[in-house]
Amino acid sequence: MGTNYRRVLLKLSGEALMGNMGYGIDPEVVKGIAQEVGEVVATGVQLAIVVGGGNIFRGVKAASAGMDRATADYIGMIATVMNAMTLQDSLERTGVQTRVQTAIAMQELAEPYIRRRAIRHLEKGRVVIFGAGSGNPFFTTDTTAALRAAEIDAEVIFKATKVDGIYDADPHVYPDAKRFTSLTYAHVLAKDLRVMDSTAIALCKENNIPILVFDLTVRGNIHRAVMGESIGTLVGGSCEIS
Repeated sequence: MGTNYRRVLLKLSGEALMGNMGYGIDPEVVKGIAQEVGEVVATGVQLAIVVGGGNIFRGVKAASAGMDRATADYIGMIATVMNAMTLQDSLERTGVQTRVQTAIAMQELAEPYIRRRAIRHLEKGRVVIFGAGSGNPFFTTDTTAALRAAEIDAEVIFKATKVDGIYDADPHVYPDAKRFTSLTYAHVLAKDLRVMDSTAIALCKENNIPILVFDLTVRGNIHRAVMGESIGTLVGGSCEIS
């Protein structure tokens, strides 16, 4: 059976890498993600990754405590590079060729972000991990994911979280909360469902890039998503609300 997508951007939160730890990186969680990514790449899908840094440093939280917001955001960008390098190491130990590209120059550690080079890596079957966000403060890594997806002509964004989709209320607080199987961009924005920030949603809407939100903690879900199985919640311009 063929895959549903040719080129995918996978958005991972920093928190996803720490598993049940309160801080940092859980090597077993990273290893599991690397194995799943390897299985997907083996099917011929071109995969790029944007990773957050919230498991190490959250700029918004530091700014609310009094730190200069731009400074806090730059520190957060550096945290994403730490996560990107950790993912790269794990992927390459599973046999997956990987390149890290950063929006802030760190030539001793990674390539600078160059759009054409990133696309060429993808065409050669390499995984490309985008670190350091967009290189600009005041923007989230969700917005970076939407921006990079548009730049590399990704067909879809996989937003891998700890929840199995988008709900009309917090399922951890309200057990009877309803999970949507599909939503429009407009509904997500109007209802402020917070699956991604509004700038990211607007970018996806403008470039007609669907977003699939699903549970990363379920083994095999990345592969299921690539194969087009019905998991999580799909956000798109032509989706019916259901």
